[in-house]
Amino acid sequence: MAEPRFLVVRLGSLGDIVHTFPAVAGLRESFPKAEIVWLTHPRWKALIESGELATEIWETETRSYKSLGEIIRRIRKEKFTAAIDYQGLWKSASLPFLGGVPRRIGFSSQTIREFGVPVLYTDRVHSTQAHIADQNGELSQRAGARNGVAPVVLSVPSIQEVFVLQLLRGFGIERHVVLSPAGGWRSKCWPPDRYGALCRRMRAALGLRCVVNYGPGEEDLFSTIKTASGEADPIAYNGSLTQLMALLRTAVCIVGGDTGPLHLAVALGTPAVAIFGPTDPERNGPHRPGNSSDKALPLDIVLRSPNAVTTYKRGDQADPSILEIDVDAVFEGVRRQVEIRR
Repeated sequence: MAEPRFLVVRLGSLGDIVHTFPAVAGLRESFPKAEIVWLTHPRWKALIESGELATEIWETETRSYKSLGEIIRRIRKEKFTAAIDYQGLWKSASLPFLGGVPRRIGFSSQTIREFGVPVLYTDRVHSTQAHIADQNGELSQRAGARNGVAPVVLSVPSIQEVFVLQLLRGFGIERHVVLSPAGGWRSKCWPPDRYGALCRRMRAALGLRCVVNYGPGEEDLFSTIKTASGEADPIAYNGSLTQLMALLRTAVCIVGGDTGPLHLAVALGTPAVAIFGPTDPERNGPHRPGNSSDKALPLDIVLRSPNAVTTYKRGDQADPSILEIDVDAVFEGVRRQVEIRR
């Protein structure tokens, strides 16, 4: 019997791809010799390569009609057994549909974000799991995987780890904590001045320096943190993705909200202190499939106000619930992570 050929569609973004890895790992576990082609945005090719799950990685730029036309023609030339759309958007679902893939698996209307998208699927899966990574696993199970999710080990080039460690030593840093203050929308972000106060506490009480990760257009976040940190002297980082992976893997822990770098750090095995506001950690929190040892020694500390009201509506101001989490609570989380693993 011929091995199946799967087209996996997850175009972006960082955290969403990280939460798709376990489901694709479940697929690979059940079909070790299958061809799995992962369709994504060019920006995320290196990240997907690090998972070592895909036979091939195809890139497309969804804002380019030329790129879309080329990828649809490419899909048509292949004889895929099934396509699995882990993204659930019109732009992702339309590609295997227009490419003529005979079996197209995606979420039902009860789960999907954009109205009407399931009409493009032949198999519509109604999710029963809470976490988005496990929901993705339900799609893999519909495709024939025995287990919806499986553990994933992300590879980081050793040369990048050496580079990052040498860079940090140049600043006199032997052990570091990564702060990830940004997010897709400000309403789920802890205020940057509190990150600065946290830097002060960690430097004074734990002797730890902070490395602040930020992206394009987020320079104001680091500036505010730097000002509020006093003499704690945090280091700014806004380099390449592979260097970020090395920075995260070698960290004592990461502190951040519901943001891609935090989820990437968790996937790399780094302990997290996760600060949640309007988004639900039961759905979007740290996820570590298949590591039973975590039951004895949890790797992640999740902080969320009991008054938080779950919403995924984007806002440009910090949600009131996330403001209820004070610096003392976050520092205590970091202290526990440091003491446990000293």
